[in-house]
Amino acid sequence: MSMDKIYQKHQVFSQLSEYAEFYKRLSYLVFGWITQGTKSIVNIDSYVYSSIRGTLESIKDILIKGRINDSYALLRKYYDSAIINIYSNLYLDDNFSFENFVVKKIENWRQGKEQLPDYRVMSNYIRSSEKLVKINELLYKDNTYKEIRDRCNDHTHYNLYYHLLLNDNEIYLENRKAILDSFSKDLENIFILHLSYLFYLNDKYMMSSDYVDSLDLGLTPEEGSQYHVAPFIQEIFNSIIKKNRMDLATEIKNNTSMMLE
Repeated sequence: MSMDKIYQKHQVFSQLSEYAEFYKRLSYLVFGWITQGTKSIVNIDSYVYSSIRGTLESIKDILIKGRINDSYALLRKYYDSAIINIYSNLYLDDNFSFENFVVKKIENWRQGKEQLPDYRVMSNYIRSSEKLVKINELLYKDNTYKEIRDRCNDHTHYNLYYHLLLNDNEIYLENRKAILDSFSKDLENIFILHLSYLFYLNDKYMMSSDYVDSLDLGLTPEEGSQYHVAPFIQEIFNSIIKKNRMDLATEIKNNTSMMLE
C-alpha cells in the first residue's frame, strides 16, 4: 500500500472513533424516551444513533485500507442519516397532538410501509421551519454544506477521474494527506450540523441520568437535576461545537433550559 505513516496516523481515525463512541452513548441515553407520534415502545432515535455509529466505524475500516473514494460515499450516507433524523423529529414535533396521536408518515416509515421523501424535500422542510430559523441562518451563512454535499456526490458518482484513483491504495498520490484533511473537516461539519439541530430541537436528549437515577433508588431528586447535562454531552459540546462554532453554541444555549456550560 502506497501510504506512509502520516496517512496511518492522521487525526481522522481518532476522530471517527470519538464520534462513533459518542453515538453509542447517545443511543443508550435516549433509549427510555418514548417517541411521541409513533407506536414504538422505545425511542426510535436510539437505533438511528446505533446505525450511525456503525456507519462511522465502517468509514474508519475503509479509510484504513486507503479507500478514500468509498469513504466519501459512506460520508454521504452519514449526512443523509443526520437529515433523516432531524426531519423525522421535526415532522413529529409539527404533527403530533392528542387529536393526531399517531403520525402516519413516520409510523409507516418505521414499519416499512412508506418511504420518507427524498433528501432535497427533507432538507427543504428543515430549512423552511419557523422553529429552526435562527439555527438555519447560522448553519447556512455560507456554502460550506453545499460544498460538502457536492464533494460527497462527486465521489459517489465518479464525477472526476481523480476520484477513481483515490480508491486505489497501491498507487502513489502526492496529496492523500490533503484529501484526508478535507475529509476530516467535512466529517466534523456534518457532526456539528447534526448535533446543533438535535440539541436545538430536542434539548431533553442532553439530560443526564441524575434525576431518573434518584427516582429509581427511591430518593428525592436534587432540585433542578432534570436540567443537568450528561457529562459526555457537555464534553462534546465544548470540544467540537464551542471550539469550532461558538455562534452555534451560543444560540443552542440561549434556546434551552438545560445547564449547558
